[in-house]
Amino acid sequence: MNRWLVNRTVSSPNWNERKLPVTMAVLHYTGMKSAEEALQRMCDAEAQVSAHYMIDEDGMVTSLVPEDKRAWHAGQSYWRGITDVNSASIGIELVNPGHDWGYRPFPEPQMDALTPLLADILDRHDIPRANVVAHSDIAPARKQDPGEYFDWPRLAELGLALDIPRAKMNLFYDNPGAFYLAMERFGYDITDGRAAVRAFQRRWRPEIIDGEIDGEIGGILLELLLERDTGRAR
Repeated sequence: MNRWLVNRTVSSPNWNERKLPVTMAVLHYTGMKSAEEALQRMCDAEAQVSAHYMIDEDGMVTSLVPEDKRAWHAGQSYWRGITDVNSASIGIELVNPGHDWGYRPFPEPQMDALTPLLADILDRHDIPRANVVAHSDIAPARKQDPGEYFDWPRLAELGLALDIPRAKMNLFYDNPGAFYLAMERFGYDITDGRAAVRAFQRRWRPEIIDGEIDGEIGGILLELLLERDTGRAR
């Protein structure tokens, strides 16, 4: 880790040893009323939650858990065959009250602090853009962070996440099961189909998040799969 990217270290006791190499970065929001409350919780041994980094709305970056340790940020989750996401990922918490306490856009200083930190993490661990994911991507039935206001296009422009493809055509699958299987092939847990669709919409088409399969998200999913299968979606 480049020390100039971190403003302070506040050590959390909530970590253990990794069982997998780092291949993912997971973005969260804190979902609490204040940064202080979130930091206190992630440093509370009884809470049993943590992350590697927390970024305040003013851009302050706090290191909580060393990257070589397994922070407890993902919970029960899944992505592309990985069920122990905590062991395989770096977790970054963005201070934001979340949907329960007045969800709002992520301010410029916060995004300006995130982008170089994330770029450094991806470079050092050789994490593919396709494995820079939202908490809602890996736990669709439980989570919706960092949510529809998060600026994924900004990360994509900087090469830090996949581009959001434009649907070149409306694609209507023969039945919901076919769409769910295509989502699973891309990487999602489809145990709760409607929740998985909402997570997909929140990430790739945030203007409408209703859990309903439509032709536009069908076309977007097709483009994502084509990019992956042709090797353009690393």
